[in-house]
Amino acid sequence: MAKKTIDQTEVQGKTVLMRVDFNVPLDEQNAITDDRRIRMALPSIRSVIDRGGKLILMSHLGRPTGGEGDEKFSLSPAATRLGELLGSTVHFASDTVGDDAKAKAAALGAGEVLVLENLRFNAGEKKGDAEFAGKLAAMADVYCNDAFGTCHRKDASMVAVPEAMAGKPRVVGHLVAKEIAYLSDAISTPARPFVAILGGAKVSDKINVINNLLGICDSILIGGAMAYTFSLAQGGKVGNSLVEKDKVDLAKELLAKSDGKLHLPSDTHCGDDFGNIAGCNKAVVKAGEIPDGMEGLDIGPETAKTYSDIIKSAKTVVWNGPMGVFEKPPMDAGTKAVAQAVADSDATSIIGGGDSAAAVEQLGFAEQVSHVSTGGGASLAMLEGQAFAAVDLLDEA
Repeated sequence: MAKKTIDQTEVQGKTVLMRVDFNVPLDEQNAITDDRRIRMALPSIRSVIDRGGKLILMSHLGRPTGGEGDEKFSLSPAATRLGELLGSTVHFASDTVGDDAKAKAAALGAGEVLVLENLRFNAGEKKGDAEFAGKLAAMADVYCNDAFGTCHRKDASMVAVPEAMAGKPRVVGHLVAKEIAYLSDAISTPARPFVAILGGAKVSDKINVINNLLGICDSILIGGAMAYTFSLAQGGKVGNSLVEKDKVDLAKELLAKSDGKLHLPSDTHCGDDFGNIAGCNKAVVKAGEIPDGMEGLDIGPETAKTYSDIIKSAKTVVWNGPMGVFEKPPMDAGTKAVAQAVADSDATSIIGGGDSAAAVEQLGFAEQVSHVSTGGGASLAMLEGQAFAAVDLLDEA
């Protein structure tokens, strides 16, 4: 699945249209509260401008309604922040394919950068509209995809634009190349034992992932609230725990076909007041023995040790979803123990975006794992074994 990269592409004197993920959080004053996504795009951006290319950046931000402009979703703050990080002027177009964008794109000089306004201000983006895509494609000589977080989508900027640029170089940026190397290539030929750690709230969110990984992994460690649906499927008592009663039969089917690969918690840390975890009554009980009036909020210490021991012997680890309510101590203990085990292991360790990425960052282990994915939904889709049209149509290495 290796794709040609922006570094392998001649860009001097050419205009590169790069899809980035500048979907950064903004406060009420439209100030960026976390610029990590902009900083992570810098290697691909510098690869173009340092080699004399002209760079047009396009991204979405938030979910503006009806394909209409909305100042609170403007990419202007992202353009400003990018200029600060680069230490140079970054031009900003007030539209995507209108007069301002066309004029500023045509006026770009070597080593200069233009950020287009939010793609989702045009209804054609979410619709994958070919006409909208054609107008974007007409601005450039090279297409580069560096937005892994949207690689599982069929938005115009992800699929229709590179389709419209057939015959021109269509390549990946540093971020997408790295994601492919880990999430696709490493999983397709994993060093063994291969262990998957799956948490989160709902079995329904991870059905396809579990089904796919059962045929690939040696062990799947289940945590988070979805463990209680599995517990219910085994006839256990779950108290007030978050469960999907309509997925109990599905959980039974997954257990039946797992051939012992699915590992469920043997004990549970529970409490009687989710709104006041620090001050509520808490207890550690055997799995399937959660009292009425209490709910499971984390894996227990026995489970944490068992899971840690399995992780220590692993050669490849994929983790998607925390083990409990990691934002609220002491219910972060299970997630912390698992994160520590992953960090201490010799395995190639891949953290699949979303809450698990946030947990690893928050707990201080991000530098001790092999790869933290930039796309929660995209990483899940790749773990499910989905094909990505946005990647498949790019040039092979």
